[in-house]
Parts: sequence; C-alpha cells; structure tokens
Amino acid sequence: MPEAIDEIDARLLQALGEDARSTAVALAERLGLSRNTVQARLARLEQRGVLGAFERRIDPARLGYPLRAFVNAQVDQRRLAEIGEALAVIPEVTEVCGLTGASDLVVQVVAVDADDLYRVAGHILASPGVERTTISLVMRELVPYRLAPLLERVHSAQPEA
Repeated sequence: MPEAIDEIDARLLQALGEDARSTAVALAERLGLSRNTVQARLARLEQRGVLGAFERRIDPARLGYPLRAFVNAQVDQRRLAEIGEALAVIPEVTEVCGLTGASDLVVQVVAVDADDLYRVAGHILASPGVERTTISLVMRELVPYRLAPLLERVHSAQPEA
C-alpha cells in the first residue's frame, strides 16, 4: 500500500491545486513553512508519484479536440500488453483503464468532430486483440476531475489520540 500523505503534504497539494505556478518561496510563505521544507516535500511527493503530469490540466478542446468519448472495448485478455502498446500509439487516446464487468477496457478519446471520432474508433477496433467496441459520447461534464475534496479531508483530519 502506498505511503499516505500527511496534513502538511495535503496543505501543500491544496495550495498547488489552487495555483500550480506557485514558487517554493511563495508556497512557504503561504503555508508558514520554510523554503527548504517545501522543496524537500515537493521532491518527495514527485519521487513517490503523488504529483502527476502537468498534461492533466490542459483542455483538449483548446487544442482543437472538442469531442470527448469513452470507448468500451472487449478484448483478448491474453494480449493486454500488445493492446496497450497499440492504443498508446493513437494520439487521440488520452487514457486507457482495465475494467471488471461487461467491458474489459475503457478508452477515453478526444476528436475534432463526429467524422474524426469515427476514424479514431476505427483505429481502436483495428488494434490487434480488440474484438468489439461501443462508444459513449460525453455530452456534458457534470463534475470535473478533482481531488480537492480528498485533500481537504486529509488536511482537516483530526490526529488520533
């Protein structure tokens, strides 16, 4: 099990979530910590994989890909590595997750328009080991990707006696 973050790490991550461009000095001043403490904690969080890629903050619609869809795929389970490699080559594939249930994979994709989505879906279906797909178009994002409520929970947690 990964090492949990503590209350100071949670406060630091909350501050970064509010302003990802904050310098270590600004974060230190805001949180009442030393610059060295902030830098050391940021380095540790990055090494542990807590801080992910900046890409997550980029809106694909601003890059010319306003359509987002989820492609559910049934695949030959013995070929997962090969399938993952094939899907990673498709630029419009933004995320692939293995699932339990009726589908084996959910593939998040972006597209320029409906014709482009059809082309992308064709590439996915043509990938070796992909047997069948169904597409669900994202009509509206009701709750955007977020972690702030979880960080707030960690930050607000009372120490155990």
